[in-house]
Amino acid sequence: MQTHLAPEFVGTGAGKEAAAILRKCVHCGFCNATCPTYQLTGDELDGPRGRIYLIKQLLEGADVTRSTQQHLDRCLTCLNCQTTCPSGVAFGRLVDIGRTLVDARVPRPPLEKAARWSLKEGLTSSWFAPALRLGQVLRPLLPKVLKDKVPKRIAKRAAETAHAMRPRKILMLQGCVQPAMLPNIDRATIRVLDAAGIETIHAAGTGCCGALRTHLRRIAAASLPAWVPMNSGARCVCIWLRARRTGARD
Repeated sequence: MQTHLAPEFVGTGAGKEAAAILRKCVHCGFCNATCPTYQLTGDELDGPRGRIYLIKQLLEGADVTRSTQQHLDRCLTCLNCQTTCPSGVAFGRLVDIGRTLVDARVPRPPLEKAARWSLKEGLTSSWFAPALRLGQVLRPLLPKVLKDKVPKRIAKRAAETAHAMRPRKILMLQGCVQPAMLPNIDRATIRVLDAAGIETIHAAGTGCCGALRTHLRRIAAASLPAWVPMNSGARCVCIWLRARRTGARD
């Protein structure tokens, strides 16, 4: 796909990287076949090919609007399209560049800003787990719109996770939301790994995996200092992220 960068993007890192990615696209549309938002809406602009065109127009100097912003926001960054693309288009990186450029040009409404701030700060806060437990206690009294968003309490299984020492180890990032909302996923994962002869260890001090903050245009790197000492000296064969930004590489 040939792209003629607008003067403001010529020579910039974002412009050059995006142009190189766009150059690989051949408009085949295979990506739309595996895109969940395109399958749901049937709107070309809610598929990877349509979003690529929106980003291309932005880089060529076209006006961007709230509609452009919303179509890019709807992308789940699941990267299904990248597994389907025969040309190897790095769509995940391209949409990150596009979102950043659009957000710098299109202001968000105050209520949307407040909602995004609440998600970013509330769900990753240490207060989230106590607040969720309170919500679960009060769940029968909540209005339906809130009740549907608060999961029922899951009883702890009698047989907790194994703690056997194994020669192979995996460093598991617990994250900020999943341990409170779906704790049985962690327990089941640890039991399966133990059965395969792999010990699971957790690093103290890890927090948000980066999913919410990345989708809301902020990268969370607070966990990295906690990972490095645990992974040094080949103590761990890998770092396992069960709940993380969609598309992140395990």
